[in-house]
Amino acid sequence: MEVQNMKTATETYSKPIAFESQNIQPQVAPRGAEVLVRALIKNGVDTIFGLPGGAVLHIYDEIWRYRDQVTHYLVRHEQGAVHAAEGYAKATGKVGVALVTSGPGATNAVTGIADAFLDSVPLVVITGQVPSPLIGTDAFQEVDTFGITLPVVKHSYLVKDVNYLEAIVDEAFHLAQSGKPGPVVIDVPKDITAHLCENPKKLHEDFLFEEKEKNLDESTIEKICEKFLSAKQPIFYIGGGVVTADASAEMLQLAEKLQIPVTPTLMGLGGFPSAHDLCLGMLGMHGTYASNMAVAESDLLIAIGVRFDDRVTGKLATFAPNAEVIHIDIAASNIGKIRKPQIPLQADAKTALLAILKKLETYEFDSMTAKRGEWWHRINNWRNSVPLSCEYSENEIKPQQVIEELHRVTNGDAIVVTDVGQHQMWAAQFYPLKRSRQWLTSGGLGTMGFGLPAAMGAALGCPKDLVVAVVGDGGFQMTNQEIITAIQYKIPLKVIIMNNGYLGMVRQWQEMFYDRAYSEVDLSISPDFVKLAEAYGALGLRATKPGELREVLEAGLNNDKVAIIDVVVSKEENVFPIVPAGGNSRDMILK
Repeated sequence: MEVQNMKTATETYSKPIAFESQNIQPQVAPRGAEVLVRALIKNGVDTIFGLPGGAVLHIYDEIWRYRDQVTHYLVRHEQGAVHAAEGYAKATGKVGVALVTSGPGATNAVTGIADAFLDSVPLVVITGQVPSPLIGTDAFQEVDTFGITLPVVKHSYLVKDVNYLEAIVDEAFHLAQSGKPGPVVIDVPKDITAHLCENPKKLHEDFLFEEKEKNLDESTIEKICEKFLSAKQPIFYIGGGVVTADASAEMLQLAEKLQIPVTPTLMGLGGFPSAHDLCLGMLGMHGTYASNMAVAESDLLIAIGVRFDDRVTGKLATFAPNAEVIHIDIAASNIGKIRKPQIPLQADAKTALLAILKKLETYEFDSMTAKRGEWWHRINNWRNSVPLSCEYSENEIKPQQVIEELHRVTNGDAIVVTDVGQHQMWAAQFYPLKRSRQWLTSGGLGTMGFGLPAAMGAALGCPKDLVVAVVGDGGFQMTNQEIITAIQYKIPLKVIIMNNGYLGMVRQWQEMFYDRAYSEVDLSISPDFVKLAEAYGALGLRATKPGELREVLEAGLNNDKVAIIDVVVSKEENVFPIVPAGGNSRDMILK
């Protein structure tokens, strides 16, 4: 955004900068770096993940001065900084903050920024930039961060005048968490952080921060309620929008009132209690048989906070082919993009569900639930005929067994953070979740390496909760350097490595669809993860036999140390059910 073109650019920014430190007296005109740090504090920031470099040294100087109000966590790679900020944001609902330098610092952060964009995670990522006069000269560590990140952010700023800096920070936090959340990048040239802020100004404040009450269309709410009454085979299809809106309580109330089954997406897990009788489990490529069949046979699909992702729909033409669709989503761009709904409603999940619940107070439900007896009979047959299960072995640990044992050891109360791959799907299938924000994963981008640093951020955001990272041996090796960050700051990080010696999900596809041509998926040449943990100063444990599993998990989880638990699992176990990519969701491969 070019601040010179703002329509309010000539107005004086009237809001005073909050200043609470007992020990520091500001200059009459503070330099940009101080304005930035104070603006972060004003916006509620007390946790920053980052890695310093030349372009952000003024900022780090101010972070040192304000260390009594904000804690900076020094990561070992910028991708880890952004993933940690994501984990913090996902677990707490707050805006995560990362700070990186120019050039490679910014490009290393792009993967995390893209991950946050696709999963609608509220982040503010501050990137250093070369001094303004050098922009465009191919200066040392110069890249066009604004241009590089523009496709994967909710908004981007290149700061060109220190007097707008505080207003830009305020806007960035507002944009990151309002509407459909997402990452916002603020690219700050080094000279801007050194300039004195003598005439602070505002940008869009006259309308951007104005509270806009949007009344939902009563006729649309009434149509939705009427569909609830008339449908014989309805199902709720819920996604990450329910979690983001903190609408799980309203979702539970509505489903129980209507006695309609619920199936969550991978990102919607935790938005409805997994063990509830109304929950059919996750749907999609590795969803349950009951959930996929129920969606395929439904006559009313109530989609809330979802975007009809291809990993859910498979072949779109065969996805809920006989169902009328109600699509509720905060983003107008999502509605009708993939599947045209009969009843669209642009609203955040909580607002919409509250309006529907209020309207339903005038309806009678006895006849509505009674006529769905046959529907529930069919659903229960699907549940009973093909439940999620695993045949255990006396000789080797099955990966499903690891997740079930983890659930028993933690009583189902842990915040589970996964990486991406087979282990992610097994955790989604076999760890029943009790509450929202208990499940953190990389969905849209599918980023290997997400799990460990995201768990670190979640542990800092939720210090009273046990946070467990479940990762594969492939993803673990992408960001395991962040173990030392956890050691440095005494973060009780718990990591369970599902070690099968392969890039497991790729190997499974090669087995099933490429005639077992295991091309470049062999990870048998890997570090000794126990020794690696010990080299970092962490507790390293290993289980290789089923009889060792429970004791090893208890030893690793029931302490305040950083613990790396290497669990050697069966090498060629596959995730089932599976719907082949682009296939009909009815045609699940079950074993």
